[in-house]
Amino acid sequence: MPLYRDEAIVLRTQKLGEADRIATLLTRGRGKIRAVAKGVRRTSSRFGARLEPFSHVDLQLATGRTLDVVTQAVSIAAYGEGIVGDYARYTTGTVLLETADRLVVEEKEPATQQHLLLAGALRVLSTGEREPALVLDSFLLRSLAISGYAPSFGDCARCGEPGPHRAFNPAGGGMVCSSCRPPASAMPAPATVTHLAALLTGDWATALQADPRTRREATGLIAAFFTYHQDHQLRSLPHLDLSSDSGALGAGGR
Repeated sequence: MPLYRDEAIVLRTQKLGEADRIATLLTRGRGKIRAVAKGVRRTSSRFGARLEPFSHVDLQLATGRTLDVVTQAVSIAAYGEGIVGDYARYTTGTVLLETADRLVVEEKEPATQQHLLLAGALRVLSTGEREPALVLDSFLLRSLAISGYAPSFGDCARCGEPGPHRAFNPAGGGMVCSSCRPPASAMPAPATVTHLAALLTGDWATALQADPRTRREATGLIAAFFTYHQDHQLRSLPHLDLSSDSGALGAGGR
């Protein structure tokens, strides 16, 4: 079988037989793939814990007829070590993994931007550099943008009239002018719109200045936007830790 190497983040795993496991991987060069790790559930496995969710690994794989086969695994970063022991980080991390799994639809189609975005989000989450809710909100907006669902927080999402505008509508694509505003549009505070734009562009200097009320309102709008464009809620959302004052996804989307 032909061999190839790629970097990958383990999104999820499932048991196969008595000792094997199927890993769903988001690779840097080949997008999402599913591969068998033989004997990984044995205590003597040479893969150890390197093929667990949240792991960033350098893999050698053999191309299979239906599933590829992992033949080597070298750890790049064990993000799980800084995530699984903290409930807020863990529940946020599971949403990150499920989101990437959901948004990268086609297997073996390059998804380099999604891979890099997920790796960066897991790194920041694992170190505690930023609050889990902020990491998640920014990740969701940027993942949607990469997938072709970028919201507009400046010009009108429908007609392009220069902003700022007062109304936000998920079906409309973000902020909309008074002429394009559909019924039941939200009317977020200007500070919330600024915060949303900062999360989308990765402007952390601005995003970190937002107060808890602004963050909560932004979280609700992100939840509504994500749910509209993905049709249904993520399975991991009900387990998300919502105890932070800054809020977390799901506060306004359920």
